Amino acid sequence: MMRAWILPTLLLLSGAVVATGQISEGSPGTAVALLLAFLTLAGVNSPLVFPRSIGAQEAQRRTAVDGRPVVYWRPGCTYCIRLRIRLGRSARRLHWVNIWRDPAGAAVVRAANDGNETVPTVVVAGRPHTNPDPAWLRDMLSPSA
Repeated sequence: MMRAWILPTLLLLSGAVVATGQISEGSPGTAVALLLAFLTLAGVNSPLVFPRSIGAQEAQRRTAVDGRPVVYWRPGCTYCIRLRIRLGRSARRLHWVNIWRDPAGAAVVRAANDGNETVPTVVVAGRPHTNPDPAWLRDMLSPSA
């Protein structure tokens, strides 16, 4: 889990260095804009944005027991972030697999997408859905579905 914080930390440190350089050159407005950009990138790549990831094998085992969908994602993917944000609290009811940390998860995604690692790929009842509409997925999670 510690490795998940490396990129966000590097982004924060880089942003601080760049902003400090801009301030020393007399451009505080540019410094603020750049720092906000780096903070946004760090936040998007932070493990806080997504629920805790598990391995593909564990996700498949759990979905066999509870029937919940599995979301295959990767850090920095804007479509994954969109899905996560639009799902809101419902996202916790899904099993999340980071394909950059799990080779088996990446293999599942490639098998579902003609060899491409296109994410998010959501597996619902054994059927893969590439970049599904968040509203459709939220409906799949509703108790009446």
